[in-house]
Amino acid sequence: MRYEEIRGEIGAGTAARTLPAWAARVVEDVVAGRSLVPAVRHPLGFLCLPVERTGDYGVCLHIWTPEVEPVPSTTSPVHCHSWDLISFVLYGTVRNVRMNVDEGPGGAVLQVFEVVSRGDVDELRATGRSVRCSPGRSTTHGTGESYTLPAGVFHSTLIEDGRDAATVALGRQTPGTGDLSLGPLDIASHRVHRSRSDPGEAVRALRRSARRIADAHPPGVDPPDADSPADPSAPSSSDPLDGSRPSVPHPRRHRPARR
Repeated sequence: MRYEEIRGEIGAGTAARTLPAWAARVVEDVVAGRSLVPAVRHPLGFLCLPVERTGDYGVCLHIWTPEVEPVPSTTSPVHCHSWDLISFVLYGTVRNVRMNVDEGPGGAVLQVFEVVSRGDVDELRATGRSVRCSPGRSTTHGTGESYTLPAGVFHSTLIEDGRDAATVALGRQTPGTGDLSLGPLDIASHRVHRSRSDPGEAVRALRRSARRIADAHPPGVDPPDADSPADPSAPSSSDPLDGSRPSVPHPRRHRPARR
């Protein structure tokens, strides 16, 4: 399945019946060596399987697991994407906390970094622009649910009820936006290399993920309440999108890789 097919399943409300089996096959193929999709340790703390990269579209499996040690962050978990996100939760509970980011009073003072990715290298460019950051509205999404997050919204993602969760993440590049991260004021521009997970570590993590998918979606058992048909790019009751954007202007677009 590719971006448009997966997006169609989510929009039609059939994702809970189709995506778990597809994701399980992706994981099994990587473990068995039938797929060349790499298992990459992502700077935001999860294992990433980049399944598709086609122009402005991308599909990844994001897997949070205790089997893989998180990469130490050089900035902070607060970031915004250059792409519109549609995400389906395979298992676990994901909380997205939108952050209030502006130059007004209140909140921690942080610096805006522009993230430009080329291959396995992330260049974090210190802009020298300081902002204040404080938590805003948060939404929680469990197994079998989907949610959207538009480009340009600062947020952080937390995994609740343990360290295990996985999502099918769809990204669509948005013109005129950039990948941004917030970090300490005293950190200069620097580069971070993304690394593949150790093969043995990756196999353990993916086998664990396959078991979690199977446990969350037993064969032959229909979901008790499948997603209602909806346009996945439209606002939803579980995660209303008000179209708001951070007050921090985006830097010039460089077509960074999706974070």
